[in-house]
This record gives sequence, structure tokens and C-alpha cells, in this order.
Amino acid sequence: MVESNSTLKKVIIYSAVILGFFISIFPFYWMFIGATNASADIFAFPPKMTPGNHLVENYRNLSAQIPLKKVMFNSFYVSIIYTIFTLAMSTITGYAFAKYEFKGKKFLFSAILLTMMLPGQATMIPLFDIMKAFGWLNSYKAVIIPGIASAFGIFLMRQNMLKVPDSLIEAARIDGCGELRIFLQIVLPTMKPAIAALGIYMFMGQWGNFMWQLIVLNDQSMKTLPVALSSLVGLSRVDYGQVLLGASLSTLPVIAIFLVLQKQFISGILGGALKE
Repeated sequence: MVESNSTLKKVIIYSAVILGFFISIFPFYWMFIGATNASADIFAFPPKMTPGNHLVENYRNLSAQIPLKKVMFNSFYVSIIYTIFTLAMSTITGYAFAKYEFKGKKFLFSAILLTMMLPGQATMIPLFDIMKAFGWLNSYKAVIIPGIASAFGIFLMRQNMLKVPDSLIEAARIDGCGELRIFLQIVLPTMKPAIAALGIYMFMGQWGNFMWQLIVLNDQSMKTLPVALSSLVGLSRVDYGQVLLGASLSTLPVIAIFLVLQKQFISGILGGALKE
């Protein structure tokens, strides 16, 4: 009786996992299939669930509507630069909050965490006014710089750096290591999973960033892929094959990066949840 109950539980659990997998993966499958079909096939009933033969045509039409290679390059450029600066800021600040004592430390850290509670839409108008005052509108500085002091990034790195033994840092100081050398050669190498996790998270966030880039970037040659794709929906006749192809191209880099670095991502996120 006990064995049959255990078997039944396993069947239910595995069935739920398989069902959840198919529910999660179906939108991506539909998007990739739609990218190979014409609009008529996408809205046909019953829906066409197999790849079509319009992929090349959709790509040519999409390239005629938007400068596809240019906006892809812009997206990679902005996302990579943003990720590098955010990682630098988050690791340095997280290390300071984890291993140094200074006046107002708890208050400052609490204030940083408090900013995570604010919706991004609430800060867009004042942030836009600041960018305008700096003369940064319609430049990548307005896209990259406001977000490099990431509250989540600082929090994640601090939590991971709390696990670095203080005795290890003290021993390095006794051996004559300077603070910069301790940070670069002792602390950072132990933070590789956390840095990889944060890098993936920040790259994905900036890659899919739409609203803020739409607000501050007006020059067509500077637009990123999400902003450029939004112009397709505003046309009088929407070719959903093109739209789904553009969405597929926007999704593939993120999926590829996550699949390659998923172990580091999971390890880094879980590491930040623990404290020595």
C-alpha cells in the first residue's frame, strides 16, 4: 500500500513537471514556428503547428522595414557595456558593504534596498529631466549610466561576499597585500559564479529594455532591437510573420547565453541567499 502511494505521488509529480514544461515551452515554439509562416498561416484555423517556408521572405521583408543588422549591433553594444559597468559598480560596492565598517553603513544599505521597492515608471519623469539637464538625451549615456548602480546587483554581491572568510582577508593584509590586490586576486576569483549570474541577469534586463530606450533615443540609427520592432506594430498592415521573426531574433541570444551559463547563474543566485 505504501509502495503504491509512493508510485502514485511520483506519477503525479512527473506529470505536473512535464505539463509545466510544455506550458512553458509552447509560447517559444509558437513564436519560432510563426517566424517561418505568413500571417495567413498564423491566423488559420486550425492553426498551423509545423514550420513553413516563408522564413527567408520574412527576413527580407523585416530587413526592408528596419536596419536589422544595425539595431542588433546597437543592442549588443548597449547590453555589453551596461553589463560591464554594472558588474564593476556592484562588485566594488558590495565588497565595501560586506567587509568594511563605516558610519551610516546600515542606513545606506537600507536606502539602497528601498529603491528596489520603487516601480521604474515612478522614476522615469525625474530621470528624464536629469538626462535633459545633462544634455544626454538621444545618446547611449542616458541608456547606460542611470542603471549601473543596481540595487539588486549590490545586494547580490554583498550577500555572496559575506561568505568570504574575514580571516582570509586578514591573512592577506598581514602578508603585505594592499586592499586593491586583495579585492582583485583573492575576493573576485571566489565570486565567479555570482559575477556570472549577475552578468547574465543584467545583460538580459538591458537586452529587453524597451520603455526607457524608447523615451530617450530618437535617432533611428541609435535604436535597439526592441524599440525598432515596436515600429512594426504601428504599421497599418501588420505582418505577424515579420514580428515573430524579430521576436525570435531578440530572444535567441538571451536563450543561448542562459543555456551556456545556467550552472553559474543558478549557483550565483543560490549563493547570495546564504550567509556564513
